[in-house]
Amino acid sequence: MRLPDLAVPFRGDRFTAADRLSRLIAPPYDVISASQRAAFAAQDAHNIVHVMLPEAPSGDRYAYAAKQLGQWRDDGTLGRDPESSVYVLAQDFVLPTGERRTRVGVFVALAAEGYESRRVRPHEHTHAGPKADRLALLRATQTSLESIFVIAPDSDGALARALRDVVAKPPAATAELGGVGIRLWVLAGAAAAAVTALINRGPVYMADGHHRYETASTYATENAKVDRLLTFVVSAKDAGLAILPTHRVIYGAPVAPEALAGAWSESFDVAEITSTVVPVGVGWVVVWPVGRAQSLALKPAVASGMSDFDVIGSGDYVVRSIVQQAGTAQLVYTPDAKEAIAAMGKGATAAVLMPAPRLDTVFQVADAQGIMPPKSTYFFPKVPAGMVIFTP
Repeated sequence: MRLPDLAVPFRGDRFTAADRLSRLIAPPYDVISASQRAAFAAQDAHNIVHVMLPEAPSGDRYAYAAKQLGQWRDDGTLGRDPESSVYVLAQDFVLPTGERRTRVGVFVALAAEGYESRRVRPHEHTHAGPKADRLALLRATQTSLESIFVIAPDSDGALARALRDVVAKPPAATAELGGVGIRLWVLAGAAAAAVTALINRGPVYMADGHHRYETASTYATENAKVDRLLTFVVSAKDAGLAILPTHRVIYGAPVAPEALAGAWSESFDVAEITSTVVPVGVGWVVVWPVGRAQSLALKPAVASGMSDFDVIGSGDYVVRSIVQQAGTAQLVYTPDAKEAIAAMGKGATAAVLMPAPRLDTVFQVADAQGIMPPKSTYFFPKVPAGMVIFTP
């Protein structure tokens, strides 16, 4: 039996108030704190968080989100595009190093078919709580309010080139979110079909949104009419694609670095350093209070027998060994090395500065149906919610 096309164009709903689009969009739901949610909600009565992270005055908050969404469609807050389209998005941003980049991708409707076909390949475990929340919202609204994010291998770079050609033209809409400039183009007809054909040449790899994809796949078994979800696709050859390291900050009882040096020295070359910037060629830096830091590099004899996945696990081992010494510890994740280092003056036990994983490592783990340690990848910047939404 032939499977349907993985990616197809769709008729998207978009905010009609283009002049205040920056006040209507938000980051993905899972990176918004309670205080941030309140701030986005206060920006505008129609900010996407009102339906993406609904808070009902009374009663069922999911039903409240569905009602709000219906009102926005009825009163013209949202307008549906006349033709099935794909939506090219460019994000102009600055990396922590100061380097300026532009990442270009495209919103499509992706088949919510689970992982069995291997056309969508994950690299993370998921948890029941977030999926139950997103499933209740999807059941109520039957709408993809925010996208997942996948990478297309695009071995010949054809997808990357096609999207870069689009962004050379004036955009249909612009916005700004958290210092990231956003531009949007709408492609219909043959142009949209050409883009999806390039995506459909092979499998895609999950970058962000495992919970949302699995939720949509579950709901598709309940409601065959809702069998696709909003998905942002970026070519692996896109010049702006960036994966940041996710550093670990550990809070717990004080730990003496000497207590771990013996165990670490079996697998790592451990050196005292004065810099808290990860040196070139060194895997990890452990920052301790009062300005102490150690670099940890796998010994060549150890590293020679390791896969990229095993090397990533070595960093996880370093973190676990500190957590065990710190007793009942809290683990905080941040992509900002300066923030991790600053935590040393705010009661943290230690910070482990991690190297960024390579994209080919993510692909290798997913191809082998393996699972990376939690928070191993941070694709930057996050994909904004609210630029377009999708109702199958």
